[in-house]
Amino acid sequence: MTLAALAATGATPRPSGETLEQQTKRIITGIDAQLSDPSLATQDEWELVWLALSEANANMAYLVRSTNGSNEFAVVARGTDADWIDILEDLEVGTVAPFPESGSPKPIYVSKGAKDAFTRVVTARSIASPSPNVTLAQALAVALKAAPSSPQPTVYLTGHSLGGCIASMLAPYLQAQTWPKQPKFAVMTYAAPTAGVQSFVDYFDSIPWVIDERQNNAYDLVPHAWADLDTTADWYPSPGPQATEEVKLLIGKIARRTNGNVYVQPGTLCLMNTGYTSFSEKLIHKTTQDFLGQIAYQHANSTYLDLVGAPDVPSPPVVTDLSPTFGAAGDTVTINGRGFSKDSVVDFGRFACTEPPTIDPSGLKITAKVPNGTGVVHVRVTNTLGTSPAIAMSQFAYGGPAPVVVSSVSPTSGKVGTPVTINGEGFAQGATVHFKDKASGSVTFVSTGQLTATAPDLLDVQQTVNITVTVGKATSPTSPDDEFTYTGR
Repeated sequence: MTLAALAATGATPRPSGETLEQQTKRIITGIDAQLSDPSLATQDEWELVWLALSEANANMAYLVRSTNGSNEFAVVARGTDADWIDILEDLEVGTVAPFPESGSPKPIYVSKGAKDAFTRVVTARSIASPSPNVTLAQALAVALKAAPSSPQPTVYLTGHSLGGCIASMLAPYLQAQTWPKQPKFAVMTYAAPTAGVQSFVDYFDSIPWVIDERQNNAYDLVPHAWADLDTTADWYPSPGPQATEEVKLLIGKIARRTNGNVYVQPGTLCLMNTGYTSFSEKLIHKTTQDFLGQIAYQHANSTYLDLVGAPDVPSPPVVTDLSPTFGAAGDTVTINGRGFSKDSVVDFGRFACTEPPTIDPSGLKITAKVPNGTGVVHVRVTNTLGTSPAIAMSQFAYGGPAPVVVSSVSPTSGKVGTPVTINGEGFAQGATVHFKDKASGSVTFVSTGQLTATAPDLLDVQQTVNITVTVGKATSPTSPDDEFTYTGR
């Protein structure tokens, strides 16, 4: 699972732009650094042999070999870098395609989306060292030829999410090839959606794999696509969150994309978290945002690493806030967060800082000069591990006023009339506060970062609502951080 998690390293180009070669080299540097980290489950016992990004960064795969004398290799696939909804909507499952590359003597079929992803991986050529201008199969052949004859080489196929789906197709494809030294093959995927229909599964299951495991979090939605996605609309058990009608409609809509094709999961299912003991305690209310957030949590690499008892891999940078949040080109902005390193670079929207930023040795602060730009943009930090997420508290407004953001509320539950402290940015005298769609009748301005407001009476006082703040024409975006749960009158 650690090798699968490393595939997410540098998954997106930096916001101001990056060529495929630049991004490839950055990913290689990041993965090399993590593979040499003895504190991870990989224990500095693997080295990178080959890595390639497909055109437009749609997919990525890499090959590593063991350095501990075990004569093992691992082929790791990464899928589209996107959230779970994008993964399911982008994977075209309404049409099936033949999969002759599997080596099956009989016709077998996979989804067109899975076949397209597979094709991108097997035809991609590395454009950087350590194995430039060769495909995955060519790189593996060279590596096996140089490997000792004893013990017999073992090639593992692995990946998380769509990467696991691709790995389940790479496995029979590579197993069917002729190699300088014939290896054994093992397959272990994590959170993988289905690749094919019954004919694919029948052939896959007939192959004598050394290991043949499908490791899934029992409350991860993605592996249920496309075999039984509808069953997830009844999630989650207590303490929740329960699916809203909006979520149920979304799941039903995505499930119908199969167009009647019946997909089946290959391999031996190994379930984790069957008792729903691992969940995000911040995402348990019956709201669409909490349900989608819980799905993301259950599907995350970090959750899977925790479930298998492996240390988490180093995270990309995170921006928590910045000051000031508005100004002009040439101004100095302090960026707070974590995971900043000497190689960190800063982008304001699509524009890179023209002057090198000053990175505090603590890794918690960066001082940067604002580049040219317009409008409201996200300030993001990139290094060899990746790019910080775009969050509301990382916004910068050229020319002002400051973006309006709610970062937390306290208390998070109470009855009608409860005074609530609202923290955030961009608040001003005269701000209005809404609990769902009802304005609070009592709002007190404390500072640009804090307001207090009294919870107004709603028709339904047994629900969770978003608290929003409006200053002028600007209204704060909603998130689980601004939720307030009514407990009655």
